[in-house]
This record gives sequence, structure tokens and C-alpha cells, in this order.
Amino acid sequence: MRLAFLLLSSLLLAPIASAQVNPVPVLPPKPYPPAPRMPDGTPNLGPTEPNKGNWSLQQHQDYVEVLLEPKEIPYQPWAKALAMQRRKDLSKWDPQGYCMPPSGPRLMSTPFPMEIVQLPQQKRILMIYEGGTHLFRVIYMDGRPHPKGDELNPTWLGHSVGHWEGDTLVVDVVGFNEGSWIDMLGDPHTDSLHIIERFSRPNLYTLHYEATIDDPATYTRPWTVGWDILWDKEGELQEYICQENSPWMRRLFSEIRATVDRPR
Repeated sequence: MRLAFLLLSSLLLAPIASAQVNPVPVLPPKPYPPAPRMPDGTPNLGPTEPNKGNWSLQQHQDYVEVLLEPKEIPYQPWAKALAMQRRKDLSKWDPQGYCMPPSGPRLMSTPFPMEIVQLPQQKRILMIYEGGTHLFRVIYMDGRPHPKGDELNPTWLGHSVGHWEGDTLVVDVVGFNEGSWIDMLGDPHTDSLHIIERFSRPNLYTLHYEATIDDPATYTRPWTVGWDILWDKEGELQEYICQENSPWMRRLFSEIRATVDRPR
């Protein structure tokens, strides 16, 4: 049953699709219970006893739909031209479609479950993603700065450091390579991308997520997106192998075969 669902999900993830893949959890009537807390008093952003549950990420293809401010995405001219071309191509060359990692806010809008694991003794937080090429990311909570100069090796997920502002986890991320798209429709970025993320849990069943995208080489000013994510109290992460479930890769291989087999 799970395999059938994932195969169906891979088809729904095709660029022309608008349906969401991850089922939306059915929640009990309001009012919801308060957010759980860790022994040190900080909000628990992850599972509680009986050790089940995860966040049910939903797909946001176009971040105009979840833009908090300003009213429009503030593209530099070259970035708007590239973004519009990618839309025209129906996201055919989306790196995530070819099983390359998403990054930034797209990690939180890839429609598969995810889990947050807080490790206060180790002073770090892990975020584990079932989809998005089955990734994990580390957020360092020990007060360290970002690496400087050549020590900051550009990566798909960047380098994340976090701290608490009241009940909100604030994560500062730099050091991205230029391989990913910010959203499914193709908004670009450069390696100067700097993201500030905010995670809060106003109640047991809701995770509020915001991300401010600052990349002066690509956009004329910072811009912020945000949305709520729902808790699936019975959810448990499953194995998902992107290479087995990618319609992009199947299409690419079929096009290569057609080119090779074409009479000359």
C-alpha cells in the first residue's frame, strides 16, 4: 500500500500537477492542546509520547501564494527572466525532479512527512525529511558562528545556526551552492543567498514556518514567505528512494533513448 502511494505521489509531483501529495491530517475539534515543552522549558517541536507523529508538509509550487511581504517577489531583471523561462518550460529542468536536494524554504514545502529531533545535551537540532531525496539537516545550537572565507564550503543545504527568541526557533543559513531552485516554478538564487527561518508551535497540531530570503544578486530586497504545517499524530517516517520514484528522470531517460534510437 505504501509503495502504491509513493508511486502515485511521484506522478502527482510532475511539473504540470497542482494536487498536493501528502494527505492532509484530520485534526480533532478546536481548541487544540498547547504545544508540548522540553524539560528545559523550550517548545518541543517534535514527537511526544507514545513516540509517534510527524509534520505533514504540503506543496507550495509558487511562493506568490504564500508571500507575506512585499506584495510581489522583488526580482532583479535577469532573475525574473530566468524564472519566467523556467515556468514556460513547465519546470522541466527542476533539479529536485532529478533527485538533487531542495534547500531553504523548499525543504518545508516538499510534500512528504518530516520530523524535528531536539538534542539539547548535544546542542543541536536535527530535521529529517522523508521526501526531498530523504535528507537530514543539522542546526547548531551551541552559539558558533558561520565559517568564514574558504572554510564556508557551499553546499545544497547551507550551514545552519540557531537560537531561541522566546518560543520561536530562529535559524540563520548561509553557504548555499547555486544548484537548487527556491520553489518548484524556478525562482533562482546565487551563492550569496542568506535565509532566516522562524519555527514556532502555537499549539500541539500547528507548526508555523516563515523564511526571509535575502540575495542581493538576485532580488532587489529581502522577501518573506510563511505558512502553517499540520501535525499528524499517527505519522511515522518511511523509506523513500527518490531515484525509484522520479518522473523527471524517467522522462529524461526516455528522451535520451529516443535520441539514440532515432534513424540517422
